[in-house]
Amino acid sequence: MDNAASLEFESTLVSRAEETEALLARLLDGTPRSGETARPARLLAAIRHGVLNGGKRLRPFLVMESAALFGADGEAASRVAAALECVHCYSLIHDDLPAMDDDDLRRGQPTVHRAFDEASAILAGDALLTYAFDIIADGATELAPLARAELVLGLARAAGMGGMVGGQALDLEAERQKPDEAGIVTLQAMKTGALIRFACEAGAIIGGASPEERERLSEFGSAIGLAFQLADDLLDMTSSAEALGKATGKDAAAGKATLVSLHGVDWTRSQLSGLVAQASELLEPFGDKATLLRQAARFVAERSS
Repeated sequence: MDNAASLEFESTLVSRAEETEALLARLLDGTPRSGETARPARLLAAIRHGVLNGGKRLRPFLVMESAALFGADGEAASRVAAALECVHCYSLIHDDLPAMDDDDLRRGQPTVHRAFDEASAILAGDALLTYAFDIIADGATELAPLARAELVLGLARAAGMGGMVGGQALDLEAERQKPDEAGIVTLQAMKTGALIRFACEAGAIIGGASPEERERLSEFGSAIGLAFQLADDLLDMTSSAEALGKATGKDAAAGKATLVSLHGVDWTRSQLSGLVAQASELLEPFGDKATLLRQAARFVAERSS
């Protein structure tokens, strides 16, 4: 990115993150909603610890900027973005558990099971996954009935056994039996790519995009989802725990195969450049309206944390 474009993107990413953080803080307050009996204090504290801890909020950014392409950059997009972030944060809380990736640090602070306990971390994740669909179904998220149903279905499939959860299962299997290259690509498309792809397609759904436009945004999400994972694996190999705010070198220590370990750093950087070009080409029909999304693709590929 040139300096002006980089500054515009970074400023927008920060403002979107602040908007999402503020909305999540309101959604995760102690006041029971209609149909709820109470929000237990310790559970709520564990949830807030796992959610309100900074973070780039890339997935919410992608929802809101994709919706903006179709003139739908409003409260509904912000709430769908927050719902998706609840799913993402639940996945991080559960992935950090001893039975999964066994991590003590997330975004520079103790993971939820370390700050509280394992049972609280499991319940916090369960609550966040459920709450994501609550947020989308709530009448406060003003959507046409068909769009609401498509978002619920899309998020369920991206998050479930054929998406993120299935990808985590494959990731755990990979510790025992190394997958081949095709297996790694499938694993990563599910574990990391599915929610990023959904984030981009969700904006198109909210905005009432045509089937062709929706497919174009979905393909864009797939490209940057793969770029995100490649960059993540590259950082795991080359960066420090201080820079990332979490442990590094764990894939290599666990004997996991990644595309970086198979092909090397230079190949990975070349692939990242190609994915950025592919992502940019997919956005060509949207012209200047897609400038921030193009910059997001470059950010994903070139990030340092």
